[in-house]
Amino acid sequence: MDSSRTAGATAAAPLSPDTFAERANTIEREVGRVIVGQRDLIRQTLICLLANGHALLEGVPGLGKTLLVRTIADVVDCTFSRIQFTPDLMPADITGTNILIEEGGSRVFRFQPGPIFANLVLADEINRATPKTQSALLEAMQEHQVTVARNRYPLDAPFFVLATQNPLEMEGTYPLPEAQLDRFIFKVLVPFPSEEELAVIVERTTGADAPQVEKVATAAELVEMQRLARAVPIAPHVSAYAVALLAATHPDQPRAPQLVRDYVRYGGSPRGVQALVAAGKIAALLDGRFNVAIEDIRAAALPALRHRLILNFEGEAEGITSEAVIRTILDSLAPPSVE
Repeated sequence: MDSSRTAGATAAAPLSPDTFAERANTIEREVGRVIVGQRDLIRQTLICLLANGHALLEGVPGLGKTLLVRTIADVVDCTFSRIQFTPDLMPADITGTNILIEEGGSRVFRFQPGPIFANLVLADEINRATPKTQSALLEAMQEHQVTVARNRYPLDAPFFVLATQNPLEMEGTYPLPEAQLDRFIFKVLVPFPSEEELAVIVERTTGADAPQVEKVATAAELVEMQRLARAVPIAPHVSAYAVALLAATHPDQPRAPQLVRDYVRYGGSPRGVQALVAAGKIAALLDGRFNVAIEDIRAAALPALRHRLILNFEGEAEGITSEAVIRTILDSLAPPSVE
């Protein structure tokens, strides 16, 4: 889809890397006025947004996942929609449907857009809906369009789905299909706050004055930041390292360490290496650099790959985690030499 199609936004001026970093840092600071701590969570969510992708947040209830998305919507001048996923939610409740209306003395069908038609979409507790309903997001997340009754309806840019889910062992949850998981650039685990952070949370949420945020970016500015991120160059040896990192997640590849051969059923898809490179480019810009380093790729490995590895029966029985597998790969894979 042409990324110039923004909701009520005008064309933004060309960005420099310094302006990119300044604007991104401003967004982070503004979100941090509401979200206590959770610096990695805010940074990784922002990376997904600037990579023109989607993020999956996992954590127990009450950790501020929904508040984070609402705050981003308050900071960025974009349209916002929230979808509360429940077991009885139907696909048409997400995408929209054709409705019969009276027009000019006759009855005609007209498309009624669903809540997916927004710039920022919060899919709250996505794993409480059935897989059939979860799959209603697939086309929108990948192709930025919705097909209803053979008609295609494009989604305005920027389009960002931020889904929250509770751990699978909690009652009333359904695992997300692998095809759905693969469309999230990052899966971010939301940690429990420290005692100091809990004290600040109590002060902010029970006091008389609630923190207020200002809008510091527009839809057009986000689209321009996404374009600049794609233009960041990456050296061949850094790109080769990202490819080797993904290849090592497959048990049938020569680079795979023994832990992968023993306990991994399927490794990451090509979207995994795309996520590594896209996140590396944005991390470089946020650090004031216009080139991607090996460390940028390594820093993105856990959130970009943890949801893309499928363990075999032995791995699940032994309690092996995808994080442990990725850390083993990072330890065993030497960076390529620069010629």
